[in-house]
Amino acid sequence: MGEKRKLKLGAWIHGVGGGWEDWRHPEAITDASVNIDFYKREALTAEAGKFDFVFIADSVHITENSSPHYVNRFEPLTILSALGAVTSNIGLVGTLTTSYSEPYTVARQFASLDHISRGRAGWNVVTSWLEGSARNYSKEKHYAHDVRYRLAEEHLDVVQKLWDSWEDDAFVRNKETGVFFDPEKLHKANHKGEFFSVEGPLNICRSKQGQPVIFQAGSSEDGRNFAAKKAEAIFINHDSIEEAISFAKDIKSRAVANGRSADDILVLPGILPIVGRTEEEAERKYLETVNLVSIEKAIIALGRPFNDFDFRSFPLDEPFPDLGELGIDSQQGSSEKIKQMAKEGNLTLREVALRYATPRGEFVGTPEQVADKIQEWFEAGAADGFIVGAGIPNGLQDFVELVVPVLQKRGLFREEYEHDTLRGNLGLQFPVNRYTKARATV
Repeated sequence: MGEKRKLKLGAWIHGVGGGWEDWRHPEAITDASVNIDFYKREALTAEAGKFDFVFIADSVHITENSSPHYVNRFEPLTILSALGAVTSNIGLVGTLTTSYSEPYTVARQFASLDHISRGRAGWNVVTSWLEGSARNYSKEKHYAHDVRYRLAEEHLDVVQKLWDSWEDDAFVRNKETGVFFDPEKLHKANHKGEFFSVEGPLNICRSKQGQPVIFQAGSSEDGRNFAAKKAEAIFINHDSIEEAISFAKDIKSRAVANGRSADDILVLPGILPIVGRTEEEAERKYLETVNLVSIEKAIIALGRPFNDFDFRSFPLDEPFPDLGELGIDSQQGSSEKIKQMAKEGNLTLREVALRYATPRGEFVGTPEQVADKIQEWFEAGAADGFIVGAGIPNGLQDFVELVVPVLQKRGLFREEYEHDTLRGNLGLQFPVNRYTKARATV
């Protein structure tokens, strides 16, 4: 018999929170998004809980309507490098856009993080959906949705080719003979494509995990196809177990259609658990977050997936407006889901905004109740694990201290790290260097 399947868990470190009013909570640290001690504490808490990785989100455009965390926060690779120095086992996953970055620079940055952390780096590949991003990078117009994903696929191809510039045993470092490296095991990328022209080679060798783990976060048709070809883990948000099961089946079948195994890609929904020692305590904690949010801020939040669309001119208590194609070139998966929710529930603009800004989800309750839901999703094939966000201050600590022991007791989650790389702990295959592989087949 094979080894029992185990949950994979990531911790989403989100500073002052993902919402517009989270920072107002009485226990919130108001400068958390630029507070190194906060990030260190969260990372070490997650590592104490034997989490697979910490996750840092990002965006390259803000307005006066952006959420407090995003208007003032750390750049992901910088903070992850700092966290790599104070942690030993936990993976370090950061978001970086393909639309506004050069493959050679990205390859160097993540390869460096991978070495600093001794094989614990992961890249969340995004295409950037906010139109204003273009104006921060000397471009007049943002790429169309389909172009962004075509560019992303080529960008990632180049980066991975650069990561293979050096075969694993290329560096001889023999002081007696004076041979530092074997030139036959150094390779140029020599890439010329639709968007990029990159010669290479990269000036840093592969790490002990071979290449950083590739994450992706997108639920649109283009996003699913890209993930099925390239991603090793997917960060996704779902409102129900039925929706999650459908997505997981679809993405894994697409991976198989691309010549991969269904096990080559991990589906990791994001959740915001709120844990109380009693049901009453959990509900009180949830209501504390709800009561922080005004309808004015909820309306602003709702505009974000629609490229910061201003909903304030529409009547709050009339049916949700018909937006046509709005959102199709921004955060397409989220905007389409909002439209569908409004239509199916016959909701008003006020109802949609408040539901979006204060999602309750299924993961609110006692440690056993939250563990029950996690187990249900996991065993039903809705998820290979979860990316846990802290919906309230100290939410991650509550999860680690109260829920993780329940999951461990049930045999669903590790008690100790099995490996010393992110790829190993996630159960993903070691990527053999493409040139070494080609040499072996000759």
